[in-house]
Amino acid sequence: MTLPRSRQFLDNDTVAAWIFLTPALILLFIFLLYPIAYLFFLSFTAGSFTSTGLHWVGLKNYLRLLINPDFWQVLNNTSYFAIASVIPSIIIPLGLAALLNRNLPLRGILRSVYFLPSIISLVAAGLGFRWLFQTDGPVNAALNLFGVSPIAWLGDTFWAMPVLILLSIWKQLGFNMVVFLAGLQAIPPSRYEAAELDGANAWQQFWYITLPGLRPTLIFAIVTTVIFTLRSFEQVYVITGGGPLNSTNLLVYYIYQEAFGQFDFGYAAAAATVLLAVTLVLVYLQLRTWGED
Repeated sequence: MTLPRSRQFLDNDTVAAWIFLTPALILLFIFLLYPIAYLFFLSFTAGSFTSTGLHWVGLKNYLRLLINPDFWQVLNNTSYFAIASVIPSIIIPLGLAALLNRNLPLRGILRSVYFLPSIISLVAAGLGFRWLFQTDGPVNAALNLFGVSPIAWLGDTFWAMPVLILLSIWKQLGFNMVVFLAGLQAIPPSRYEAAELDGANAWQQFWYITLPGLRPTLIFAIVTTVIFTLRSFEQVYVITGGGPLNSTNLLVYYIYQEAFGQFDFGYAAAAATVLLAVTLVLVYLQLRTWGED
């Protein structure tokens, strides 16, 4: 006998499920949904959190973004940084995982060494990179051995961004490699054995067996890497401060400057809303592209 819909909603299993879900839903609302809603509301206001308070300005903050050349430069910087960071952060760990998945000597030690960057504080890593790439630092000293003149890595509008990109790739490499290793070990060895019997070479096995088998892992790695890259703040704050000439200013650091440097919280909220929208669109497109059957 089928119970009425209202009785099904109030049966013991449903009530128990709601009891167990309620604490998680409350935390989700407090720490995720409410902050996003308040950020969206704040983007339509101006003023401060002092006695003057906030006042409604409508779309004024978004119009300011559209006509502000600094904002468009920051968007260009962020796009360049994201593209140049995400692609190597996927390809290099995938290649390393494919190599370390074989029975190589010292494989366990190599896995640990490659994973070390992921557990190092990004602030500490940023300080290390700033020391390495300063004008009289070890990198220029090594280049001098080959007759290359010292390069002002952090003071040059062309070279400063590659230093940040290199740090981002180095920091993400170990995590993605471990993720790909887990995905590779989930692929049944019988598929490779059958491919060898059919005469498939190493490249054909990688293209027709490894990549399709890693599809869910690739989706996860790409999405997490894109999010990690778009929220980059520490390396800019520690190494370049957005300079020289605003050439390394990324969107999160720009939001920080406007909110806590200029105390223009409404304008900063509008920029943060744009960042949130861009991130959601990119993640959606990635899931649609890679998640299709």
